[in-house]
Amino acid sequence: MLMVTEQKPLAEVSQLIDKCHKVYLIGCGTCATTLHTGGKSEVIEMKRQLEDAAKEITGWMVIPTTCDTLTREALAENTAAIEAADCILVMSCALGVQMVARFSDKPVYPALNTLFLGMEGNPGFLNEACIQCGECVIGQYAAICPVTTCAKGLLTGACGGARGGKCEQQPEHDCAWILIYERLKKLGMLDKLKEAASPKDYSKMKRPRQLELTPL
Repeated sequence: MLMVTEQKPLAEVSQLIDKCHKVYLIGCGTCATTLHTGGKSEVIEMKRQLEDAAKEITGWMVIPTTCDTLTREALAENTAAIEAADCILVMSCALGVQMVARFSDKPVYPALNTLFLGMEGNPGFLNEACIQCGECVIGQYAAICPVTTCAKGLLTGACGGARGGKCEQQPEHDCAWILIYERLKKLGMLDKLKEAASPKDYSKMKRPRQLELTPL
């Protein structure tokens, strides 16, 4: 499972850090490294591009997992170089950017766009796996989520518009309901399709959500 990201255009990054002459760079050793959006090679290339644009790079590092609270220790170990910078540019998902900001008084900017939480399907392709709706229904649908996988988010499919097993809205994608049907058939559980789907409580998707942890 990966937090899927893409690099922002350099022009957008430059605009974000326009007032920063000295910049400290941070990459991520997990998802962004795997996706080649914010690993060591990408951080070094960003350093080169910013120096070509007359920015001074006070230092850089690739934190093993930027969204982890151990980021605090990584920042502390590089205090001098970070303090010398006007801002921090983070090449990780938005969670990593927010984690860095939590432990630094410097302005923190993202160099990447966070797209979705992805799971590898066909080799080389990542599919959105879950939209974190707060009310999981995959137990009824053979562990395939129609809310995420169906372009229309239908809980009572299929819509009848699929052609050749592909979605009519997004022909490059398999129809979620054909996938659900075929898996239920394989499992000998087609009776599941006769069960009425309960109305979904979309209020559970309100933002921002919060969960209070109960002490053990």
